[in-house]
Amino acid sequence: MAVEGATPSVLSAGEAIQLSHGLHPDPFAALGPTSDGRHVAAHLPGAESVWVVNDTDEAPLQRHPVGEGIFVGAILPHYRLRIRWHGGFVEEREDPYRFGPVIGSLDEYLIGEGTHRRLWEALGAHPITHELVDGVHFAVWAPNAQRVSVVGDFNSWNPTAHPMRARGATGVWEIFLPGLTEGTVYKYDILGASDERLPPKADPVGFGSEHPPATASVVRRLGQHVWQDEAWVRHRSRTNAAEAPMSVYEVHLGSWRHAPGGERPLSYRELAVELVEYAADLGFTHIEVMPISEHPFDGSWGYQPIGLFAPTIRYGTPQEFAAFVDAAHARGLGVIADWVPGHFPTDQHGLGHFDGTALYEHLDPREGFHPDWNTLIFNYGRPEVLNYLVSNALYWLEEYHLDGLRVDAVASMIYRDYSREAGSWIPNRDGGRENYEAIAFLRETNAVAAEEYPGTAIIAEESTAFPGVTRPVDQSGLGFDYKWNLGWMNDSLRYFGKDPIYRKHHHNELTFGITYAFSEKFMLPISHDEVVHGKGSMYGRMPGSHADKLGNLRAFYGYMWGYPGKKLLFMGQEFGQPSEWNHNAELDWGVLQDPGHLGVQAVVRDLNRLYREQPALHRGDTRGNGFQWLLVDAVDDQVFAWVRRGDPGDAHVVVVLNLTPVARTGYRVGFPMPGRWREALNTDSALYGGGDRGNTGAIETESIPTGTEAQSAMLTLPPLSAIYFVEDLT
Repeated sequence: MAVEGATPSVLSAGEAIQLSHGLHPDPFAALGPTSDGRHVAAHLPGAESVWVVNDTDEAPLQRHPVGEGIFVGAILPHYRLRIRWHGGFVEEREDPYRFGPVIGSLDEYLIGEGTHRRLWEALGAHPITHELVDGVHFAVWAPNAQRVSVVGDFNSWNPTAHPMRARGATGVWEIFLPGLTEGTVYKYDILGASDERLPPKADPVGFGSEHPPATASVVRRLGQHVWQDEAWVRHRSRTNAAEAPMSVYEVHLGSWRHAPGGERPLSYRELAVELVEYAADLGFTHIEVMPISEHPFDGSWGYQPIGLFAPTIRYGTPQEFAAFVDAAHARGLGVIADWVPGHFPTDQHGLGHFDGTALYEHLDPREGFHPDWNTLIFNYGRPEVLNYLVSNALYWLEEYHLDGLRVDAVASMIYRDYSREAGSWIPNRDGGRENYEAIAFLRETNAVAAEEYPGTAIIAEESTAFPGVTRPVDQSGLGFDYKWNLGWMNDSLRYFGKDPIYRKHHHNELTFGITYAFSEKFMLPISHDEVVHGKGSMYGRMPGSHADKLGNLRAFYGYMWGYPGKKLLFMGQEFGQPSEWNHNAELDWGVLQDPGHLGVQAVVRDLNRLYREQPALHRGDTRGNGFQWLLVDAVDDQVFAWVRRGDPGDAHVVVVLNLTPVARTGYRVGFPMPGRWREALNTDSALYGGGDRGNTGAIETESIPTGTEAQSAMLTLPPLSAIYFVEDLT
């Protein structure tokens, strides 16, 4: 029955019009129960009639004479809304405007201060039970917006249906929408400070996304995977330590292998079996996945993310990605993910101009626009943006148990003039080119990650000689655990790309790197960057015939695995894929029908095994006393030799390279210790498709001084080969 006194005068005409147009400055003050506790107001665009009901009573609400979809009337205790929609459909639902705030005072304080390390627990879309009712809590930072609404199929994408509550000086807007569940598709509709209605935005802290090219966020419940990796996490510091063997298999999940029929890439669950088993069988210690964060354009390979908190749906749900990581841990493999905090794309649904202002980016394009990639640059000097990025790094380590992050394009962050012409960049406060705010951000991220997730590794892709990249933060360094050695990579690929007849003129390209090899904790990368944009493949870079290419490639990997530094190899290069990487197709698995390519794969497997088995090959990866040249000046012969040392008592390992197509017999090389040395690996072995020339399994040194050593041995050096000799301590 209708209740006396329930009249539209509960809301003024002005308020009703503001609500119907989504312009009311405080919708929670106008909608839901009134301050006197006697009436209720509801905004339900498209409703034909509305009642308030509880378990025993009901009362109709009256349509307000001004304002589309506004209904008012007497309140009932513990009420719900019964709605008859145009077309006759009737439903009952809770009134979101009768619920109190969800975000607490501590969250408000930390968000306002920019120090909320668990930002994802306060912001984003969380299925929760609030005031005994199930639903989804939405919260987003948009400090300069006049109005923020949640829109989706549940309200016909109507921006006036669910305007959110502003949380004071924090700039956060929130609302609890009862009845919504995991899987709900949504965006934020924002009215900017200048009365502009912005394109609907995906959630900056959304945990899921629609399948591209669709761009909405999807409600995902965190913490659903039941982890089985407690022992792994407890001891993973052994896997990431500077003294440990670290051999990383870099993968683009979408093009590693396709499902039968080739119509789709493997899913996270399929990769948890096939990729994990493959990488483990080849002896790698880690899988590094190219950016897993959601991104709109396949051709960016994930390096232009919109959805830093959402594992891409291309291969499955967030829970299935967690299962992939868990499966890798169960097989003894760490998982590293590429992380891209340096820039973001200009797509309308993304972070750019998020609340009508340059919120996440800089206003001035000389600081806020990246000319190389046509992307926007984060404003690292803004505390809330710094907080957003630092908490995002922690999110991946916490929620998905990642063992590390590889930080993309560090040089583009730490230099204000990166890839800019004179006059097109703004110097720092001291007139220099260093980006102090970005440097502070990187230090903060690395310090907090080390504090909260000891044993994880943060790795820098940094292409300059910026000092102290891997020096601890408390020693004025950036605090990274490792840095990609791009100087080594460039020099080595230039050298091996030369016809062997000319290599003697480029001798220093293989020797110079040792002069700085221990200035940082280095990782040696042959990454995806070296097999795209017309660069070909590792196989294609090698000179000569098919057999020569395979021999050179086996020798290159022998050189790489014997050189100090952690290892990283991009997928397909482990078997010498002939073609350049194509992100739209799977790897050229068919070439493994060729014994030569199968041999390259076998040599990588055995190099990984030897690298892990012999402490001398990994304990000294980042310290100068782990390496010594034995033969460095045989320029005409292009023969190189060095010794790798571990801790006292570890067997020494001598690596000898012959990088010409000329076999050399009776070639004397100095050895650091007398006795018997086992030929532990020879890239010319018939097992790898080589000519099977070598040293009959072992050599004995002689007391004939050679170079700096009192002992030496006469060796047979096959053409285009690398040989490993391990000291026999028995």
